Amino acid sequence: MRSPRHVRSSKDASTTVRADPFRRLSVALACAEGDWPHDDWPDPDDPYVGRALAVSPPFHALLERPLKGAVDVVVLRCEDPSTAYAGLLKATGAMGVPVIVVSPRQDPDTVVEVFRGGAGYLVEGEYCTDMLSSAVMAAMVGSTYLSPSACAALRDAAQRMPGGGEAERLRSLLSPREREIMELLSTGLGAQEIGLRLRLTEKTVRNNLSNIYAKLDARGGTDAALRWLGATPGDQLGSTAR
Repeated sequence: MRSPRHVRSSKDASTTVRADPFRRLSVALACAEGDWPHDDWPDPDDPYVGRALAVSPPFHALLERPLKGAVDVVVLRCEDPSTAYAGLLKATGAMGVPVIVVSPRQDPDTVVEVFRGGAGYLVEGEYCTDMLSSAVMAAMVGSTYLSPSACAALRDAAQRMPGGGEAERLRSLLSPREREIMELLSTGLGAQEIGLRLRLTEKTVRNNLSNIYAKLDARGGTDAALRWLGATPGDQLGSTAR
């Protein structure tokens, strides 16, 4: 497979990684060499992503110059996130950079494990490069972006948890508008996208989210989504019986 267009190896990063004057984002593609399928991403006209830099396992280059501090989001493409995501976090835990996992796996245990770690999740075959760029932008503003199958897997895991009555009680605390917002938030959409869907300003959505977090006693979007889907922070979603 030929090297992705606009994707550079860490060897020549010193001449390519620099601040973008329009703050288009820099993305690290964490995957095996030659394993990135989108050789046309990012497009030169991509409004969100300015450059992508390929980094091979074990990803220690992310903590070294010139990459250290120059990467906004890490996209991890792997077959088994259970091991690859843990390895990435171990190698780059000090970075505090948002992560998006791209994988063919879509079983609830795997998706929940990644979601609990705070990463977005795109299932292979059901996203386009435009969605990938949107997921990168969402990660930068603190949203956890899920593709449709990943969202369905998360719901499936949550619905198999005991304590459905508590979930219904929490839902009853929200107004109809807040429930609409939570339905969209739980699919990984950010405030701007939710506003577009519901024809609300982004500020209005954020105000509603602040109220929702207070009512659900949630620390943020991921915590609120777990509660909305029927799980409490201590629940081991990935260990539920089928």
